[in-house]
Amino acid sequence: MDLSRNNLSGAIPATFSNLPRQAMLILAYNSLTGKVPSITASILLDHNKDLCGDSNHLMPCETLKLDMNHQSRKHPRMVLLAFFAPFSFACLSIASITVICRRNKCSKSKRKSKSGDILSIWNFDGKIAFEDILTATENFNEKYCIGIGGYGTVFRVELEGGVTFAVKLLHSMEEFNDEETFHAEIEVLTKIRHRCMVKLYGFCSHSQCKFLVYDLIERGSLSSILHEQELAKELDWSNRIAIVADIAQALSYLHHDCDDPIVHRDIKSSNILLNRDYKAYVSDFGMARKLKHGCSSWSTIFAGTCGYIAPELSSTMVLTEKCDVYSFGVVALEVVMGKQPGDLLLPFFCRTEQPRKFNDILDRRIAVPSTIHEEKDVILVVLVKKYIGLYICICV
Repeated sequence: MDLSRNNLSGAIPATFSNLPRQAMLILAYNSLTGKVPSITASILLDHNKDLCGDSNHLMPCETLKLDMNHQSRKHPRMVLLAFFAPFSFACLSIASITVICRRNKCSKSKRKSKSGDILSIWNFDGKIAFEDILTATENFNEKYCIGIGGYGTVFRVELEGGVTFAVKLLHSMEEFNDEETFHAEIEVLTKIRHRCMVKLYGFCSHSQCKFLVYDLIERGSLSSILHEQELAKELDWSNRIAIVADIAQALSYLHHDCDDPIVHRDIKSSNILLNRDYKAYVSDFGMARKLKHGCSSWSTIFAGTCGYIAPELSSTMVLTEKCDVYSFGVVALEVVMGKQPGDLLLPFFCRTEQPRKFNDILDRRIAVPSTIHEEKDVILVVLVKKYIGLYICICV
């Protein structure tokens, strides 16, 4: 009986003991194990594993047991060694990478202490940036001042590496001495994102002072440009109409696209900044307030700038989005006429004889609108302002 090369496994059945003596049993090249029974027939057991017995030149079963016990004790150790070797290597690698990263981070933070880290202000960790800004402005020296407002002074700050920002140093006023009020203002500013508003990079609240870090708008305020004869001449009608449209889009965003409507409360030409391409950006949100949808707000502080404040606010002290709309109309009037509001409004709109020619109300430092499209745009802006002027006459 030839059962060789059949991938047989397990013990040899005891029934093979009944084979006649003259029979031949071939069990070679299998995976048989255990004790070989007493078989009278001739048997071939070559190339099997772990067979034992008292005949056929096999290993005694007692010796095989001892050997297998030794191997079973040795096997777990090999398994554990095979498992822990890569695990230990991985742990060692992670530890090495962590040490290297921490060293790089420390060295990088030391380098940033020289160049300034604006993000540290954004995350309200302004120690490095505070020191760098003080150094760059020589402790807020007047020679770096580029503007003064009701709530703060603006400085041009150029850090190492050529990075330039506008830093608004807040005045020491009661409204900003309260930390909760200051943080409430910051919360409003950080949620505003619009292409027609100055970008706020961060802020710093220090025991000595508080300041805000803004994007630097190159040309400065609309008011300063209208005051300069030569600069005003460069501001043609297409740019002026675009400026009015930019302001309108910014206010529309504040009043209609925010979670809660926001009233700026200080829309004026000095708070409108222009970049190199004469694109307008609304700035200075120091007096901005949130409103609940569909509700007005009773203001305890008469805020704003004379000439731009809606007349009804002085009598009712009720704050609504219409206060910004009125201020927008005054700024639009200023853009077209090239003159400051205030005493200009009443004599122009309330006198009995209106100018006979449309050109009489335009800024004469620049040429009249050269195309029909420009003329229509200017007329549209003037009509909006005319309704505002009539409204003033009625209120007065």
